Amino acid sequence: MSHLVQRFALATCAVLLGACATPPTEPVASAPAPVPELKPGRLIGYLPIAERIDSKAVLPPRPANPAEAATDEALNRAVLRLRDTARWKLAISDADVNFPHAAGVFSCAVGAPITQKETPYLYQLLRRVASDAGYAGDGAKDHYLRNRPFVLNKQAPCTPEEMNRLGTDRSYPSGHSSTGTAWALVMAELAPDRVIPILKRGQAFAESRLVCNMHWKSDTVQGSFVGVYSYSRLQASPEFQSDMRSARKELAAVRAKNLPPSRDCKVEADALAMTLPAGEPAQGK
Repeated sequence: MSHLVQRFALATCAVLLGACATPPTEPVASAPAPVPELKPGRLIGYLPIAERIDSKAVLPPRPANPAEAATDEALNRAVLRLRDTARWKLAISDADVNFPHAAGVFSCAVGAPITQKETPYLYQLLRRVASDAGYAGDGAKDHYLRNRPFVLNKQAPCTPEEMNRLGTDRSYPSGHSSTGTAWALVMAELAPDRVIPILKRGQAFAESRLVCNMHWKSDTVQGSFVGVYSYSRLQASPEFQSDMRSARKELAAVRAKNLPPSRDCKVEADALAMTLPAGEPAQGK
């Protein structure tokens, strides 16, 4: 998948170069105006539903031939060895995209707390972007109806309680990977001096879905592209751009206070230091 990684890297760089060009000019109000919920716990995004990325149109078909499927299955067998490790525990944490918990995903990467109290604009912005990017993959999910890894390998995912809610046949693309990638691009734009740890954390967030036994590798790769495409589409939203300017100022102010991150960064670093195993051939092949 090296060509996919190259495409993703080029798309990411292009988006960041364009997004960082506009300097902040507006004063920051004490808190953003509240927005309605799309569903319980999920705020409406910045993009009207009709303007979200059509994932069925922009993504290639899910891997269907034996060679492509074998690559996904080989990596899945290897990654299952991480069950009950520190990396597995991080995957459980990353699976929770509800707030306030999810606000801390990039706290260690940026070196500051990200909370409704300390960074209200950024907090709400991340919640809204989660809807824009996370639901953008639903068209492809509903079209391809790909079974999740735990259906094939008969081993429970890291969040077995979510099996019914998320379904067994909505694996491609990964919505968590779309969300994490879009979040990473937001954070990289707001704190460009921390771009490497931020983007690496976004990559690890997607990889957590492999560790969790909830997605195949190709699900996370294409889900990350949906995140890039969604973030690119957001650049045309005046409301998003206005909130980004406010979020940039409040994040800079919080970082200037040298407040500690809202996560245990030592625990997170130890988990992220565990390299994902390489794919292994199937037995007898």
